[in-house]
Amino acid sequence: MATVVRSHAKINLGLYIGALRADGFHGLATVYQTLEVHDFVTVEARLAAETRIRLTSNDKRVPTDERNTAYKMVALALEAMGVSAEVNLHIEKRLPVQGGMGAGSANAVAALIGLEAELLDQGSGIRGQGSKAAGSEGRDQGSGLSAQKRLELAAQVGSDVPLFLVGGAVLGEDRGQVVTPLPDFEPLWCVVALPEVGVSTPQAFRDWDALCARDGLTQEASAGRLKELSRAYAGAFSGEILRRRQAGFSGVPAVGGDLAEPPGFALVQTGITSWIENDFEKVVFRQHPSLAEIKRVLAADGTLERAVHAELSGSGSALYGLYRTREGAEAAEARLKASGVASLTTRTLPRAAYWRDMLKHED
Repeated sequence: MATVVRSHAKINLGLYIGALRADGFHGLATVYQTLEVHDFVTVEARLAAETRIRLTSNDKRVPTDERNTAYKMVALALEAMGVSAEVNLHIEKRLPVQGGMGAGSANAVAALIGLEAELLDQGSGIRGQGSKAAGSEGRDQGSGLSAQKRLELAAQVGSDVPLFLVGGAVLGEDRGQVVTPLPDFEPLWCVVALPEVGVSTPQAFRDWDALCARDGLTQEASAGRLKELSRAYAGAFSGEILRRRQAGFSGVPAVGGDLAEPPGFALVQTGITSWIENDFEKVVFRQHPSLAEIKRVLAADGTLERAVHAELSGSGSALYGLYRTREGAEAAEARLKASGVASLTTRTLPRAAYWRDMLKHED
């Protein structure tokens, strides 16, 4: 029996980047937000004398060897579990490849979830290694790895992989791999613009480094800036907790808890949308002016259907707009279509729903 896992996309609610560090990475501060739209990752695994991993996909652009994040994650997880297995992975792509939506990183976590489910169903004896899932605040999901080990493996695979072990609204710090769950907000409609323009993330970072050198932004100065921004993010969300308490809700939502009761809060009420921005826009829009125009189309300032927020996602090339109503999202879709830009429409996905609907079994 195969295990099928939904592999959800993400957007960034703001992305602040520091100067290049001595370790070759850039510090950052961001809030990741998972979306309903997803790929499917199917995992079949059985214990064997030696490990063999086979990966296929319906999209020819997806690498099927050690370069693939899902492949890397499975190899690392088996080594950490101390077992060998024959593993078949299939990635059904529905999300853009290299679009700034974290699709490949999400595939890695989905592969891990599926692998653990497969091996534990066989009674492999790895249960004793730990059973707390990172996204569930101690809720037992039968995992063969501890929450901390999962996060360590995820960080080895990629900086934005750990966020998918949490889901919902997630504060990302350091190089993005240090993740903290934030209180979720009410789901919003999200229109993702998918331009044909290709954006190179390495080139975007090189352009950012050149901008830092020109403006004199040092690593020391940017570290202080990122710390202040992380506090601002946390303050915006924790301020909402205070407001909820004053309204009669006495508890702080647990990680993985359902925030539907009492109702979640609107993102705009945190005040966060008035100041968040994506630093990559400062360099990517210079190289690709058409992306700045798409952002204006999504924002639709001055109209009834204007976005709560519109922004480049990650380094692009995807951009997104958030809307309070379906009508607002449909109007954005129509504007993009008239501009000749493809799009997809989805909603933001809170943490409880992210974990509840992730796993599905296939006969």
